[in-house]
Amino acid sequence: MSDITELLLDSAADLLAARGFHGLRMIEVAGHAGVSRQTVYNEFGNKEGLVQAVAVHKTEEYLTGIAARLQENPDPWEAMRSAFRFTFEQTEKDRLVSAVLTGQNAEDLLPFITIRGHPILFHATEVVEQHLSRHFPGRHVRFTAETTVRLALSHLLMPSGDLDGAMDAVVRVARVTMDA
Repeated sequence: MSDITELLLDSAADLLAARGFHGLRMIEVAGHAGVSRQTVYNEFGNKEGLVQAVAVHKTEEYLTGIAARLQENPDPWEAMRSAFRFTFEQTEKDRLVSAVLTGQNAEDLLPFITIRGHPILFHATEVVEQHLSRHFPGRHVRFTAETTVRLALSHLLMPSGDLDGAMDAVVRVARVTMDA
């Protein structure tokens, strides 16, 4: 990825967190990044293309961090706990993800993680599935991977307790579904 592309993605993410999809203007992204508006259009085609690229970029950042944490601990369940802790903590720090999850200043972005969130769900499920397959070779782990990712997303969208309780629930469900 070029430096300009990364700068534009970061600028767009900042503006999306503050203004949402409908408030995002290509000219403002360009100004924030210090480039021409035409450069933004050349890179992404249109606003939808830019927002999709931001979603892909943010997803890759998260999944890289998750994958790293899944490999740090030889215990598959503690590794999952670490990966989900990373996800929850990063979500608290990331203005855009926080805006998407809470709807604050960006209520029109919530569909990107819910009804239009299939790319995020698919890629996150793949990462967890690969992790479980390494630890449980020969077992069908897709159901467990998808279920735990969906549950983790649910806890992110609608927290019902503290972080440790949420992680315990996600890991407990993963263990139960592996034994089913």
